[in-house]
Amino acid sequence: MVCTVEIYEKPKLNNPVLIEGLPGIGFVANIATLHLIHELKAKLFAEMHSSAFQDFAITADQGKTRHPVNEFYYYKGRDDERDLILLYGNTQALTTMGQYELCGRTLDVAEELGCNYIITLGGLRRDEKITTPKLYCAASDKEALKDALNMGASILGGQIFGVAGLLVALGKLRGFKGFCLLAETPGFYPDVQAAHTALKPICNMLRLNVSLDRLEVAAEETRKILESFGLLETPLEERRKEESEYRWFV
Repeated sequence: MVCTVEIYEKPKLNNPVLIEGLPGIGFVANIATLHLIHELKAKLFAEMHSSAFQDFAITADQGKTRHPVNEFYYYKGRDDERDLILLYGNTQALTTMGQYELCGRTLDVAEELGCNYIITLGGLRRDEKITTPKLYCAASDKEALKDALNMGASILGGQIFGVAGLLVALGKLRGFKGFCLLAETPGFYPDVQAAHTALKPICNMLRLNVSLDRLEVAAEETRKILESFGLLETPLEERRKEESEYRWFV
């Protein structure tokens, strides 16, 4: 198995926070992180490729191809804002070993840039109609748990599949603190409401001067990317695949 990181720039950051934004249930993390990248004009500094990503590419404009990839962006905070490392991509790994390698390499990058705090995002699937999404959390330690609870989240019981849970758990073994924040969602489409619910308290915590008015733009771009890679299914198709192909979605 191969998981490699191609570094284009090594930014100098001050105690940055890593925010994870890979595809998952409701594509909450994808939308929220892409919105931050757009609004903060975050800069791409590295790409990660893995043999555990999907084994195909799609055609793009003028005969070019697009392939499965994870990207690292950075943002140097202004005034009281925190510096950020943003992990964004169009896929997670499709194997257990691949997920561990992906998380390990992500932690390597974060550690080298002086990061010791992780926030992962995701959706928590609910079958009933959701009017106002609730937030749930799990954390590496009591201090990080307090940060999440102060956002109005409740403690989550059960399992968190995929990078959203694994990155926080593996990070703890290497001295990182952090938490996973999940917003309730039906989970069958890019859920702007759930992304808004998760992102607003994070912006407050990190003192980020970010408007959430254009969140729909990130959701639409996410939808197009997911459709091009065949990752966006109808509700019935999604349910049939949930226990197999998309087991890692969170």
